[in-house]
Amino acid sequence: MRFHWYTGQVAWVLHRISGLAIVLYLVLHIWSISKLTDPTTFDAEMDLYSKPLFKFGEVAVLAACVFHALNGIRILLVDFAAGARYHKPLFYAVLALSVVVIAVGAVPILKHVFGGGG
Repeated sequence: MRFHWYTGQVAWVLHRISGLAIVLYLVLHIWSISKLTDPTTFDAEMDLYSKPLFKFGEVAVLAACVFHALNGIRILLVDFAAGARYHKPLFYAVLALSVVVIAVGAVPILKHVFGGGG
């Protein structure tokens, strides 16, 4: 017998993963800020954060935040409004809107990676 993923399960798992990713980012962010004690350390840290790997990481943080926020609104609609009948279309709408918002938000971030920004 083969396991079958349902829309609600996928939404639940993605919501939990995005939430954990945001918490992990916040912990790392606070830890890295706590190390900044002088201007030299700050400049070195900012130079590190301008590297392409960190820019793609910023896009990942953007993706986690956007999806988590929009899916949270979907959960509110399903739980407290008459959205239970429409949970599948709402989930697909959340995915589509997330892709659009992430793509638009990623453009200015990734311009620095591909030499388009200063």
